Amino acid sequence: MEDYARILDYLPQGLPDDRKFKREPIAYALGDDQFKLFELVPKSDINLAVGDKVYIGKDLNLRQEILHVKRRISYNELTNASQSELPFVVMDLIRAHEERFVRFFNESQAITTRFHMLELLPGLGKKTMWSIIEERKKGPFKSLKDVEDRVPMAHQVEKLLAKRIEEELSNPTEKYHLFVMR
Repeated sequence: MEDYARILDYLPQGLPDDRKFKREPIAYALGDDQFKLFELVPKSDINLAVGDKVYIGKDLNLRQEILHVKRRISYNELTNASQSELPFVVMDLIRAHEERFVRFFNESQAITTRFHMLELLPGLGKKTMWSIIEERKKGPFKSLKDVEDRVPMAHQVEKLLAKRIEEELSNPTEKYHLFVMR
C-alpha cells in the first residue's frame, strides 16, 4: 500500500463524460514508492497542482487533501494531461529517491545466464552494462551523477530510469518489473 502519491492531473469539476448531476472532483496520481496509478477523490475545499505530494495512506488523521482513494487505474485510464505530466513527475520522484536507484545500479543482477537487469533500461546495451558492472567492483556508486562520471557510456541515467518506469506503467504485458509494483 502506498502512503504518498504525486498529483498528475486535477479535475475540480470531475470527469466531463460523467453524467451525474453533481460531479465529484477527481485527481489522478502516481504512488511515491511503488509507482501505482490512482484515481483519487480530493476534499471539496482543496486545490491541487501537478506534482503535489499528498498523503493517501490508512491514517485518516493525516489525510489533509484527499478524501479517499477511489480506485487503482491502468495507464490507459489516465487523462491525456496525466500522461503528458507523467515523465516530469517520474523524474521528480527519481531525484527525491535517488538512493533507491543508486542501489539498483549497485545491486542489479543477472535475470538469466544471458540477460541482466541493467539491459532492461532503454538505450543501455551490453557494453555499457559490462562497464557498469566492472566499475561497481571497484566500489559502490554513491549517486546517479557518480554512475555517469565513472561510466562514460552511461548518459543521462535519470532519463533511462524514467523511460523504464513509464514503459512498465504503459505496457501491461511487460514481463519484467524493476520498479513498478503490479
